[in-house]
Order: sequence, then structure tokens, then C-alpha cells
Amino acid sequence: MRVMVMVKATPESEAGQMPGSELIEAMGRFNEELVKAGIMLDGDGLKPSSKGVRVRFSGKDRTVVDGPFAETKELIAGYWIWQVQSMDEAIEWVRRCPNPMASDSEIEIRLFFEPADFGEAFTPELQKREERLRQQIESNQGTERR
Repeated sequence: MRVMVMVKATPESEAGQMPGSELIEAMGRFNEELVKAGIMLDGDGLKPSSKGVRVRFSGKDRTVVDGPFAETKELIAGYWIWQVQSMDEAIEWVRRCPNPMASDSEIEIRLFFEPADFGEAFTPELQKREERLRQQIESNQGTERR
């Protein structure tokens, strides 16, 4: 099963305070463990919400709202995408993670939808289209990443 592991923002991360070399090193070691174990598929840190925007949808209307956004506890400062056998395994990996922030912090783990979750609505034709898109994304990643 795939999970998204989200590092919640803190007032410090929203203020743009960068981690020190000790934390960067500790997180690097943790990421190495994840990669060696075949768990980590992707991951990165995110800049503060002051550098982001939200797009609100209302029918056919779209409204762009510039950051920063008020509720720090609802914001994400970084993420991983992991391939694990169970939620328990994901929890055990998060328990091993260094605190990703200088102050108290929180990490949220969420399951990705799998094709079977959509039932009959996810027809064989739609599944083939999805697979083609995933293959294209994989081939683009080597040339377009960063």
C-alpha cells in the first residue's frame, strides 16, 4: 500500500526558518534508511505558505488566493510517499523519524486510493488510460525533475 506521510507546518517553518545542519544530517540519515529499505518513493520539503497560492473553485469560477494562510496547524511543510505493507509499518517508520522541526511537531499518515477502491466506476478503459499516464509520468521524471 502507498501512503503519504505529511510533516505538518509549525510557526517556525511558516516563518521560513531553515533547519540547522544537525537536523539536515539526521533527516538525511533517516531518508537513507527509507531508501535502503525500499520504502521511500518520493519526498521533499515545502516552502512556507507565503510562497504559495490556493485556487478556490465555485462552479465554473476560479479564484486565486495568495498565501500566507492563517491556520498553521492545517499546513504541510513537507512530505514523503512510501510503499509499505501496512499502516502499522508506516507508523513504526514515523516513530523512528527524527523530529523534523526545531519545536514540537506532528506527522500525518494518509492512505492513497487504490484502483479497487473505485469499484465498477473505474472501468477497464479508464484503468488503461491511468496506466498510460503513470508510464508517461515515470518517463518524464528523469528529464524534468527539479
